[in-house]
Amino acid sequence: MTEVRAGMLLVATPELRDPNFVDTVVLLLDVDAGGVLGVVLNRPSPLRVAEVLDPWAGVVAHPDVLFQGGPVSPDSALAVALLADPDDVPLGFRPVDGDTTSGLGLLDLDTPPELVEGSLRGLRIFAGYAGWGAGQLDGEIDEGDWYVVAGDDADPFRCQVTGLWRDVLRRQSGNLAWHSTRPVDPELN
Repeated sequence: MTEVRAGMLLVATPELRDPNFVDTVVLLLDVDAGGVLGVVLNRPSPLRVAEVLDPWAGVVAHPDVLFQGGPVSPDSALAVALLADPDDVPLGFRPVDGDTTSGLGLLDLDTPPELVEGSLRGLRIFAGYAGWGAGQLDGEIDEGDWYVVAGDDADPFRCQVTGLWRDVLRRQSGNLAWHSTRPVDPELN
């Protein structure tokens, strides 16, 4: 099993039947002894960022909608950002893995948007998040609910997210890549 750490991706296996997570890709943002926090990358909502967080509308990656980050606290918002230059870290930015060289992090939405202009290559805002208590995610991985794979900095900022699940699996080595070709309903095969 791959080590679960911030910056990794959880890819839902066909066995995962929880409607909150079927066919999802989750970016892990915080992993510690108390639990795990992440956001679902491939669930755009119809709600435009301008409707709820207008100052950020011109900064977010296309599509400029809120994404459903998970079932926990859906009325809260988290912003995932990618630095344009690891040496130019704006106010309110916290790296996901504790190191700005990867460029991926969380951005405090209380930061005035003009203070981050030119500092970001990507920004996506998520309503809610996915969370697991201590040991809970390990149990789900052991049961075969999740594949744990390395993330790519571009994953959270894709314009077209409908193919993210398959694309993440396709770039894996060995047998895991084969899962990207499974039909949506194997019984119809």
